[in-house]
Amino acid sequence: MSPQSVLAALTTGLRSGAIEVVDLTSPLSSATPVIQLPAEFGQTAVFELEEISRYDNRGPAWYWNNFRSGEHTGTHFDAPNHWVTGKDLTDVASVPAGRLIAPAAVLDFSAEAGADPDFLVEVEHVKAWEAENGPLPEGGWLLVRTGWDARSHAQEPFLNADASGPHTPGLSPECARWVAEESPVIGLGVETVGTDAGQAPSFDPAFPCHSSLMGSGKYGLTQLQNLSVLPPTGAVIIAGPLPIVTGSGAPARVLALVERS
Repeated sequence: MSPQSVLAALTTGLRSGAIEVVDLTSPLSSATPVIQLPAEFGQTAVFELEEISRYDNRGPAWYWNNFRSGEHTGTHFDAPNHWVTGKDLTDVASVPAGRLIAPAAVLDFSAEAGADPDFLVEVEHVKAWEAENGPLPEGGWLLVRTGWDARSHAQEPFLNADASGPHTPGLSPECARWVAEESPVIGLGVETVGTDAGQAPSFDPAFPCHSSLMGSGKYGLTQLQNLSVLPPTGAVIIAGPLPIVTGSGAPARVLALVERS
C-alpha cells in the first residue's frame, strides 16, 4: 500500500468512526491540581489567564489572553533535561517529531490502587502483563492506569497528602530502572501529578522514575485521563507539547487513536 493510500485509509477511518480519537488531556484551568514540594523548594505556578481584550475598547473585534503556567502544570510532557540525571540531554523543543506519535501499552492497576493508594508497580507485574498481551511496543509508551484521573477535579484528593506526604501510586525503584534501561519503550505515562509515586522522596534513589527515565533519555507524560477506554494494546498516542526552547517540559494535548470494530 502506498503512503498516499495509507493516509487516505486513516482519514477515512477517522471520518467513519472506525478510528476513534480519545482525548487523554486534563482541561487546563486555575483549578488544575499542581504538585506541592516541600516549602524550602521552588514551586510551580498554578495556571492563570490574563485577559488582553474581549470585544471591547482594548480590542473591539477580538478576544485573547496572556497565560502563566509552569512547564509541569496539568497534563504535561517531561523532557530528559527536567532531571539532574539528564541535564546534558535534550530539551522539550528538541524531541524528534517522529517520537511524538507512538504505540501504547496500557496496564490497568486501578483495582490495586483503589485498595492501596501507595500501590507500586513491580517488574513482575509488567512481565505478567506481557505474558498475556505480548511484549511492550518498541519505541512506544508504557501507560499505567490507576483510576487516579477520577480525583483530578481538585487539589486535595488528587495529591492525597497527609503528614507523611502524598499517597499516590507509581512504580517501584527497580521497576523504574527496568523501564528506563531494559524495556523498549520511549517513556512512561501516568494519571497522577507526576511520574513518581507520592512517597518517592523516601525511595532509594529518590524520585526513581524521574532519575532513571530522564537519565536514560526517555520521556514522561502525566495527569492523563480516560485511559480506561483504551485497549491494552493497539492504541496510538499523539503527544503535542509546546516546543519551549531550553524547556524541561511543557503542557501537552495528548490524544489516542483507537481502532473500533
